[in-house]
Amino acid sequence: MAPAIAAEEGGRQRRAATRQHSLDLTGDPPPDGLPGDTEALLPAPARARGYRSELGSILLLLVLYVLQGIPLGLAGSVPLILQSKSASYTDQAFFSFVFWPFSLKLLWAPLVDAVYLRGFGRRKSWLVPTQYVLGLFMIYMSTQVDALLGDGHGRGPDVAALTVTFFLFEFLAATQDIAVDGWALTMLSRENVGYASTCNSVGQTAGYFLGNVLFLALESASFCNKYLRFEPQPRGIVTLSDFLFFWGAVFLVTTTLVAFLKKENEELIPAKEETKGITDTYRLLFSIIKMPAVLTFCLLILTSKIGFSAADAVTGLKLVEEGVPKEHLALLAVPMVPLQIILPLVISKYTAGPQPLNTFYKAMPYRLLLGLEFAFLVWWAPKVKHEGGFPVYYYAVVVLSYALHQITLYSMYVAIMAFNAKVSDPLIGGTYMTLLNTVSNLGGNWPSTVALWLVDPLTVKECAGAQGHTCATAAATELCTAAGGSCVTTLDGYYVESIVCVILGFAWWFFLGPKFKKLQDEGQSSWKCKRSN
Repeated sequence: MAPAIAAEEGGRQRRAATRQHSLDLTGDPPPDGLPGDTEALLPAPARARGYRSELGSILLLLVLYVLQGIPLGLAGSVPLILQSKSASYTDQAFFSFVFWPFSLKLLWAPLVDAVYLRGFGRRKSWLVPTQYVLGLFMIYMSTQVDALLGDGHGRGPDVAALTVTFFLFEFLAATQDIAVDGWALTMLSRENVGYASTCNSVGQTAGYFLGNVLFLALESASFCNKYLRFEPQPRGIVTLSDFLFFWGAVFLVTTTLVAFLKKENEELIPAKEETKGITDTYRLLFSIIKMPAVLTFCLLILTSKIGFSAADAVTGLKLVEEGVPKEHLALLAVPMVPLQIILPLVISKYTAGPQPLNTFYKAMPYRLLLGLEFAFLVWWAPKVKHEGGFPVYYYAVVVLSYALHQITLYSMYVAIMAFNAKVSDPLIGGTYMTLLNTVSNLGGNWPSTVALWLVDPLTVKECAGAQGHTCATAAATELCTAAGGSCVTTLDGYYVESIVCVILGFAWWFFLGPKFKKLQDEGQSSWKCKRSN
């Protein structure tokens, strides 16, 4: 499947869940004084200001969100590179922790919001040093990453070092996201602040495309030789080292311009603060999660995506293992972009009412069944593969399957976002909704990591051609090969996982799904947080 499936909802969905500042699934503007954020908005001038008067700020936000998407796209491309280098699924599971920071940023967001240098600017105090560190880190890693990926001559990838490296990339990108999201609300005037969400969506998508799809295409020797060169070369046009150095330089130049040329707005109307400080924020989070309705929601949403974990986390890697070029999988995501833009607009019409979770419940069985269809695509791949690659009709089926998957995925995602917006206490809306979204994202992260981890233990291999040898461990595999045998897979753990996950998913849908829907019947008092001054 395309990289978005390889990294599942930790790709686009994890990023989308961070766009809470301008989220409005009902179509109604938020009431004054209750925007769901602690940040004050610029006062509305007597005369409406068009977007042209703030075009420079809008373009700056767009550039900042594009830069944010670069590390996300690069992190999404590494699993496909590792798979092409025959990395184990245990290694892939370890690397999947890279996608966690965007789901955990609530843990340090209060610190970013509260600690700053007043003379330099509340948001620039974090944005500028974070982007400088990102740029310098990228340039340094451009000199090391080729060695970390392995030389292809008996030296495999250093997955532990790659995981630590890209985890830091994602942590810094998540910190930058907190700062940019907050700055967006004060950089633009009240009537133009809606453009912030557009910059977020377009910028992150463009950045992810550059760091994932474009990089994988230009890094592939076969793609470049076929479409971009007159004479074949053994390497692609760019390497990961080249890409990191280029974008590291872009980060440094852009950050320097922002530091010296862009000032933060100082004439602000103080909005009613949700919290009194860092400690108060963490106490508030704890008091929210202790409420029975919220606790029930968290437990259910944390287990609701187990049924999709094999399909979402492993399918793309299995297709690469079966010979589908990773750059082709990346390019299959391109026709999905218009669909991903249109789907939330269409689905929000069905989730804007009093029972948005009905859409979640109805879409779930179709998404579970698509998991079996993905397993069929993996099984089918070697059957239709020929010397020149894969036939066009195979890719057509993959694209259609991916499109159907996106419909079910977005139906569930938009429904959850609508429900979170509906039940969040408006007096503490930003903190409340961020907490619910964080738990929702974690509900997709941990099953994917576990699914990747279990593929190898569930896979059964036999040593063919060398009696008395097995393939139970890496050492046994080497002994089998040294004895003139070869390890043959008799039972692929991916297929075992696919069936088990679908069974568990339908069990959740049948037994816990009705309880999940019943949360919609809880009164508003069940969701309001009682705070002591």
